Amino acid sequence: MKPVRILIALLLAVIAVICFAPQALAFCGFYVAKADTKLYNQASQVVIARSGSRNIITMANDYQGEVKDFALVVPVPVVLEKEQVHVGDAQVIERLDNFSAPRLVEYFDPDPCTPPPVFDGAFAQPTLAPLASGRAGREEALGVTVEARFTVGEYDILILSAKESNGLETWLKENGYRIPSGASRLLQPYIRQGLKFFVAKVNLAEFEKAGYKLLRPLQMAYESPRFMLPIRLGTINATSEQDLVVYILSPQGQVEITNYRTVKVPSDAEIPVFVKDEFGDFYKSMFQKAYEREGKKVAFMEYAWNMAWCDPCAAEPLTPEELKKAGVFWLNSNNQNNVFITRLHVRYTANKFPEDLIFQETANTEQFQGRYVLRHPFTGEMDCDAGKDYQESLPDRLEEEAQTLAKLTGWKVDNIRRKMDISESQPQDWWHNVWH
Repeated sequence: MKPVRILIALLLAVIAVICFAPQALAFCGFYVAKADTKLYNQASQVVIARSGSRNIITMANDYQGEVKDFALVVPVPVVLEKEQVHVGDAQVIERLDNFSAPRLVEYFDPDPCTPPPVFDGAFAQPTLAPLASGRAGREEALGVTVEARFTVGEYDILILSAKESNGLETWLKENGYRIPSGASRLLQPYIRQGLKFFVAKVNLAEFEKAGYKLLRPLQMAYESPRFMLPIRLGTINATSEQDLVVYILSPQGQVEITNYRTVKVPSDAEIPVFVKDEFGDFYKSMFQKAYEREGKKVAFMEYAWNMAWCDPCAAEPLTPEELKKAGVFWLNSNNQNNVFITRLHVRYTANKFPEDLIFQETANTEQFQGRYVLRHPFTGEMDCDAGKDYQESLPDRLEEEAQTLAKLTGWKVDNIRRKMDISESQPQDWWHNVWH
């Protein structure tokens, strides 16, 4: 055999050992598709890297429109200085999205007449891989104080404090920030809590000079015992439900939301193989169905995993350099694998999510992923009793897959059967057509 063929043969042998080992931990499915944030027309993305009381938050800008009209207002617990604010890397957020996205995997049934080899001994777990001036009088009259003012990249940044929300809303509008009318109602609770306001708009000269096509993410670092994410301001001019995907990076384990229930997205379901060509539609329908079933007021966990490895991988794990760009500040040469990611997906409206999100870190390192399985039937020669049993059991399995898909998505089971080319009354005929 040629060296390349020998290598391929050895790799296939190793895969067979792992996949058929009774104590193996690997999934052994082939990754074929992922449900990333591109499925949604408007899906905000936020990355939070937190250890102790230190936070680094990266906000992806999904703003659509003229950049001169862009305005970002975020409540923050402290006055931020220029060195605490940076322009982030959009590609790193995309990498986090791809790595943690719900995934579709497929298996191919083995020949039932050739039982898998039996191996003795336990198998070890995988090894982890290494603004305008001269307005002081007006600001005082409106109860607004400019705590800091600086430019970062293509953004002009202000840190404001305010005494009352009407004055803050008026000040923002008078200074050219296009915010929706009625914002004062949602600003008031933050003012009562003594929070400051991180305000950004685009510096058009810098934006055009650099030749940017899209707004880059903004990243801020600060110390605070409060572990929260403000979302209420995002409902000011919302006309429909909004999707928010939060990637939380921690040296400990899973992160949960304390003031709303955190539930795992339905996972590990075996569904018909035709979904391979419709995975995006499947996941959107499945998520909406779960969202409605939970009363439209829960946060869904879509992924929780140690970032040093994945199985199956929707994307390769991030490198240490990429993790640092994502805000992970606790990496060092002695320990570069203690990063745990929790991906939370919140679909929210003002009436179902009247409070901001409050998080808590846990020591729970249990792994979870939104994972959906296709199992291709074996269609080769099966001249044995086990093969006959397999053929007889297959129609029931296919019907179960159809029923599972209908339950998950709300799709009509008759339509699903038609796509599978089976009917409830003639499952054996379907198998006869496939076999012959």
